[in-house]
Amino acid sequence: MDCYTANWNPLGEEAFYRKFELYTMEWSLKEDLRDCLVAAAPYGGPIALLKNNARKEKSPSARPLLEIYSASGLLLASMLWKSGQLVQLGWTASEDLLCIQEDGTVLIYNLFCEFKRHFSMGNEVLQNHVLEAKVFHTEYGTGVAILTGALRFSLATNIDDLKLRRMPEVPGLQKPPSCWAVLSQDRVTIVLLAVGQDLYLLDNTSCSVVTPPGMSPSAGAYVQMAVSFNYRCLALFTDTGYIWMGLATLKEKLCEFNSSIRSSPKQMVWCMRPRSRQRAVVVAWDRQLMVAGNSKECIQYKRLTIEVLLDRLVLRRLYPLAIRICEYLRLSEIQGVSRILAHWACYKVQQKDKSDEEVAQAINQKLGDTPGISYSEIAARAYDCGRTELAIKLLEYEPRSGEQVPLLLKMKRSKLALSKAIESGDTDLVYTVVLHLKNELTRGTFFMTLQNQPVALSLYRQFCKHQERETLKDLYNQDDNHQELGNFHVHSSYSEKRIEGRVGALQNALDEYYKAKNEFAAKATEDQIKLLRLQRHLQEDFDKPYLDLSLHDTVSNLILDGHHKRAEQLYREFKIPDKRYWWLKINALATRGDWEEMEKFSKSKKSPIGYLPFVEISVKHHNRYEAKKYAPRVTPEQRVKAFVLVGDLDQAADAAIEHKNETEMNFVLSKCSPSTDAAVAEKLNRARVQLLKK
Repeated sequence: MDCYTANWNPLGEEAFYRKFELYTMEWSLKEDLRDCLVAAAPYGGPIALLKNNARKEKSPSARPLLEIYSASGLLLASMLWKSGQLVQLGWTASEDLLCIQEDGTVLIYNLFCEFKRHFSMGNEVLQNHVLEAKVFHTEYGTGVAILTGALRFSLATNIDDLKLRRMPEVPGLQKPPSCWAVLSQDRVTIVLLAVGQDLYLLDNTSCSVVTPPGMSPSAGAYVQMAVSFNYRCLALFTDTGYIWMGLATLKEKLCEFNSSIRSSPKQMVWCMRPRSRQRAVVVAWDRQLMVAGNSKECIQYKRLTIEVLLDRLVLRRLYPLAIRICEYLRLSEIQGVSRILAHWACYKVQQKDKSDEEVAQAINQKLGDTPGISYSEIAARAYDCGRTELAIKLLEYEPRSGEQVPLLLKMKRSKLALSKAIESGDTDLVYTVVLHLKNELTRGTFFMTLQNQPVALSLYRQFCKHQERETLKDLYNQDDNHQELGNFHVHSSYSEKRIEGRVGALQNALDEYYKAKNEFAAKATEDQIKLLRLQRHLQEDFDKPYLDLSLHDTVSNLILDGHHKRAEQLYREFKIPDKRYWWLKINALATRGDWEEMEKFSKSKKSPIGYLPFVEISVKHHNRYEAKKYAPRVTPEQRVKAFVLVGDLDQAADAAIEHKNETEMNFVLSKCSPSTDAAVAEKLNRARVQLLKK
């Protein structure tokens, strides 16, 4: 029987390891990696190689070849490099390849060598060229650091939100540093560089010299440095073979080691276990590998989450495998299968061998109404790939109009966007499309488009009433809507400061009302013009403001000021109804206290409003004496009320008894006081008894 520990080998004094094959490596490289630019993505991701990069020949056969492999050596994609001279390659956290050129241009490709976009590191980098470059990762995203030919550092902390920073100058720097690295401390990105036996730290504003604690004075010049993945630890290698390991803050030394190898290593990297104090540095030369650390235990780690694992599979277009893993782990649809299907659909729209109809149907059959799926995002991808008609077909499956409309506008399918917005019933969405159309189309085309969409036209009119009055007039002119044009000119007249401008606007309104055959509006406007002109003359004659008063207030003010003839003139010219004029005049006279004129007016002719108003207004102004003059002239049916108002309860009682009206008798009785009106009350009670006997 075989021993279970037979294939375990000792590692140090307390640890053991074993080795077994998981899969076969596919590497078949013929080139020496020393002649290639190489970049490996984190977490065992893809590896990019640029071959023939050092050659200067311009012939197509001599162009550099960019190849991307899986970690096991399987070729994923390749392409001839036809752009500028490359200085550095690097990977983003989402496995996009960054290709940094000598002129500071950074080109971004996916892991299938498909171009995505590019950006520049600025004019200074363009002028001085890139000497060295590094790609780094922080909590903000993927960043790029550049050392220029002028020996100045520039960096961008997040390439998805590009903000370039030029770091401070290093005093006396005459040649490139022997080594440098990017650190992230307290949410600030800084640069650590070595010049001989000196270390410099560059932050946003200053350059300072730093000394690692516990560093041997005879350690020599720094030739290599390495920062741990989490930026907590730093390793330094000197030309005497001395290795210093400590915290990246340079406040604590973890350990030191003398390798006795004076040549500069090809590579030096950290190997750490999460949530553990076990740390080690792996140093590599051409034919030698060394592990230095503060623990004898073997070092392994597990950093990938299931979400990142699924993303890796999706990026490699291994959709069925990713879905099976989701189903096995029983992930929610939104977290798992829906997300993967959405990626599949975005890839599907790039396939040119199928018609738009076929691709749209295939995607809908596969996705259906799966929760978490956004057809608008898939349609946007189709549009980015130049398949506009496919994008429109996919949008038909998108149930949310708010997601359909913005993409339709982007695709310049504004009329379709307007129809979708109107169908949604969302007025804000309709406004968004209408204003977009207004900026996109000529004025005439814009108006004609709205003519075919009554809802949009109505909403735009509402917008114009508050924001663009002149445009509103153009809309009404196009429709030959004379009624609304008349209303427009009336409204505009109120914004005119000069009387001539106001009258002119009202005259325009009058013309439009006649065209609309609205006799009432035309007559009212004509009267307003006449009133304005009269008010101007009154203002000139009496040096008192009359403009903008209503007809009622104009007549009332004339009476209050004693201009009775002018008031009579307006009464006749504007054919003010008799009842309204009498009410208006007795109110104004009472307010003025002109009781003599009021009595004279009451006798000028028979009052069309009767005489009870004279009584009421006199009492209202606390003048019962004048009120009593009019009480006997009140009609019999109002006489009881009139006598009560003037305080003559005796005559009020007589009138009620004469009318034989029990309600009126009770009303007068309610006003009687036992101490002063006993006789009146007794008379009323006797009359009530007599009335009840009958």
